[in-house]
Amino acid sequence: MNSLIVRFKQYLVYEKGLLPKSVEAYMHDVLLLEDFLGEKPMESAQLEDLQAFIKHLYEEGIATRSQARVISGIKSFYGFLLYDGTLTEDPTELLDAPKIGLHLPDVLSIPEIESILNGIDLSTPEGHRNRAMAEVLYGCGLRVSELVTLRLSNLFFNEGFLKIVGKGNKERYVPIGTMAQKMVNLYVEGARQKLKIKKGEEDYVFLNRRGSHLTREMVFVLVKQWAQEAGIEKSISPHTFRHSFATHLVEGGADLRAVQQMLGHESITTTEIYTHLDKDYIRSNIAQFHPRY
Repeated sequence: MNSLIVRFKQYLVYEKGLLPKSVEAYMHDVLLLEDFLGEKPMESAQLEDLQAFIKHLYEEGIATRSQARVISGIKSFYGFLLYDGTLTEDPTELLDAPKIGLHLPDVLSIPEIESILNGIDLSTPEGHRNRAMAEVLYGCGLRVSELVTLRLSNLFFNEGFLKIVGKGNKERYVPIGTMAQKMVNLYVEGARQKLKIKKGEEDYVFLNRRGSHLTREMVFVLVKQWAQEAGIEKSISPHTFRHSFATHLVEGGADLRAVQQMLGHESITTTEIYTHLDKDYIRSNIAQFHPRY
């Protein structure tokens, strides 16, 4: 790996504080470009080289959304080269990303959510854990990475909040409702007490049978299992609970800024996608605030 890419990786880890998965994605994008440029130094690349690279991605059949992500990674890399003084001009300034249509995420209805929650078998220790996890996913709108790294020391039930460490190690406080609190307490004070917990794993809330914290992959498997057992044919993932959490709040009239804060979105533009899921929400806002409606 050349020195520029090594320095970029160090910048992402130590200055930007990105999670390993995010750093890995940036590295993937930059290494794709390095491979395409061949003998040409990356700092010498011009706009024409980068446009040829994007054309190459298209010809390789890379999906539009993936192309856009790679371009974003490349722009970040050259932004770093400007930041550290390697370059004085940005060759990506006029590099256009492909147009991406609005992607509306899959959402579960409230009856479907209730069907999943009520369908989890509470006769087993894992069932109590699974019900608590599902309640937290839907009740707090967490990312799966935030769920599996949730710690006992970050549960502030007396105040009704969880402290969440999200993307880029940014902290936020998320309200937790009484039902989610109840199911977490039942698990923590019951089934979890009977586990032989591995050293270093004591503070994680959700553990597997071996006393280690769950992986993201395991939660994906469990969510698929819950949907199947509830007779839901939609293709869902842990993120579906997060989408459903936000959608149901927005449809119920929650303030978009509050939803943004709970989800941990840096930009409200990201949160605004949920207003596209219910035309009645938009119409009701216009009717309420427009003087001539």
